[in-house]
Amino acid sequence: MVQESKIAVVILAAGEGTRMKSNTAKVLFPICGRPMVDYILDAASDVKPGKIVVVIGHKGEEVANRIIDGWARDNDMGGNIEFAWQLQRRGTGHAVSCAQDQIPGDCEHVMVLCGDTPLITGEMLNRFVQAHLSNRAELSLVTALLDDPGDYGRIRRDENGNIVGIVEANDLLPEDNHIKEINAGIYIAGKETLARLLSRLNDNNAKQEFYLTDIVKKGVEAGCTVASMMCQDVSIVQGVNDRYALALAELRLRGTVLRDLCLSGVTIRDPRNTYIDSGVTIGADTIIEPGTFLRGKTSIGQGCIIGPNSEIIDSWVGDNSRIWSSVVEESKVGENVRIGPFSHIRPDSVIEADASIGNFAEVKNSIIGQGSKVHHHSYLGDSSIGCGVNIGAGTVTVNYDGLKKHRTVIEDNAFIGCNANLIAPVTIGKDAYVAAGSTITGDIPGGALGIARERQVNKEGWVAKRKEKTD
Repeated sequence: MVQESKIAVVILAAGEGTRMKSNTAKVLFPICGRPMVDYILDAASDVKPGKIVVVIGHKGEEVANRIIDGWARDNDMGGNIEFAWQLQRRGTGHAVSCAQDQIPGDCEHVMVLCGDTPLITGEMLNRFVQAHLSNRAELSLVTALLDDPGDYGRIRRDENGNIVGIVEANDLLPEDNHIKEINAGIYIAGKETLARLLSRLNDNNAKQEFYLTDIVKKGVEAGCTVASMMCQDVSIVQGVNDRYALALAELRLRGTVLRDLCLSGVTIRDPRNTYIDSGVTIGADTIIEPGTFLRGKTSIGQGCIIGPNSEIIDSWVGDNSRIWSSVVEESKVGENVRIGPFSHIRPDSVIEADASIGNFAEVKNSIIGQGSKVHHHSYLGDSSIGCGVNIGAGTVTVNYDGLKKHRTVIEDNAFIGCNANLIAPVTIGKDAYVAAGSTITGDIPGGALGIARERQVNKEGWVAKRKEKTD
C-alpha cells in the first residue's frame, strides 16, 4: 500500500445535475439519510489520503458547508479536506485542473473520483491502488462491462487488448457501437504524470469541453504505462444521474444496512418495507416490524419491538421498549416503555423507564417520569411529570398564552382525572388529585383535591318549553 500522505484524492462535485430536475446540488441528494457525497468521502478516506480535494461549482458554498459541518466534523477530518472552485464548467478535465494547486507537494499519486457514485467502497479503491502499484503504471483506470453502456464512455483497445483511449458517448463512431466495456470515471496517476497530461487536453469534441477521459489517449501517445482494473460488480461504479438511478442506489444501500443489522442479531420482518438510515444502531434481539422508518442518529436498544408503521428520528430508545404506529422525534425513551398506537413524541421529550404513552397522545418538550401513564387522548406540552402519575383521557396542559410558552409541573403520584385542562404555569403537588372535568388555573398543594367546574344544574321541562317556542 502506498504510504499515508503520499496519495491525494480529488472528488469531482461541481456539476449541476440537470437530469435530477432540482434546485438541490446533485451530490447533496440524500441516500439512506446521508448526502450522496458522504459515501464517496467514506470510500476515499479508506485509502488513507494525505489530502482530499473536493472540486465544487454549482451551489458550491452549500456543498462545502455541508461537508465541513457534516462528514468532516463527524469523522474529525476537517484538516484533511480542501475545496477547489470550478467557476466555469468546462468539463471534467478542467475540473481536475482546478484542483492542482491544492494537491500537496509531497504527494506521489492522485486518485480521481466522481461525486455521484455512492456505491463505491473503500475495499474496491484499495484493490485499485494495489493494482496500480503492482503494474508499475503511470496511469490506471477502473472499467466495467455493461450490456447497455448508454451515456458511459467506451474503452477502446487495440488488437492486443491494450487500452488506446476512451471515447465519450457523444463522440462514438459506428465502429465503437459494439464496445461494452465502460469507463467508470475512477483514475490513479502519478502526480507529475497527471499534471503533464492535463496540460495537453483540448476541447475539440461535440461538447467543446476538456474531457478527463482524454488523458488516457494522451498517456498512450506519450508512451506512458496505462493499466486498468475491471470491476466485476458494475452497480458499484454506476453513477446517479437522475431520480430513478437515485432510487436504485438507495435500494442497494438500504439492503446493505438491513443485511448488516440482521447479521448483528436484529430481526427485520420485511426488508422490502423497512427503511433504516445508515448510521442507525440497533441492539440484539430487537424486532423491526414492516412500515418502520428509523432516521438520522437514532439508537435502539436490545429486545425492543419497533413498528409496525412507526417513524423514529434522531432519538434514543432504551432496552425492551415497544413503539408501534407512532412517531418519535429528537427525544429520549427509557427502558420498558410502551408508546402507541398513534402517539406523537415531539422534540426535546424524555420518557423515563416503565412509562406508558397510549392511543392518540402527544408529548412535546416534556419529561414523563418513571412509571407514569398517559394512556389516551391527551396533550402534554412543556411539562414536567413526576413518577407514578396517572394522566386521564382528554387531559391538556394549556401551555401557550398567545405570546409565551409556560410550564406545567405535576409531582410524583398525582392523579389527573379525565378531561382536565391545566392552565400553565401551574403546579400539581405530590399525591394530589384533579377532579375530572376541571379547568385548573392555580396550584394544588400536595395531597389535596382540586375541583374547578360549575355545579350541575338540571332545568326540569326545558326541552318541552323549547319545542313550544319553535312550533
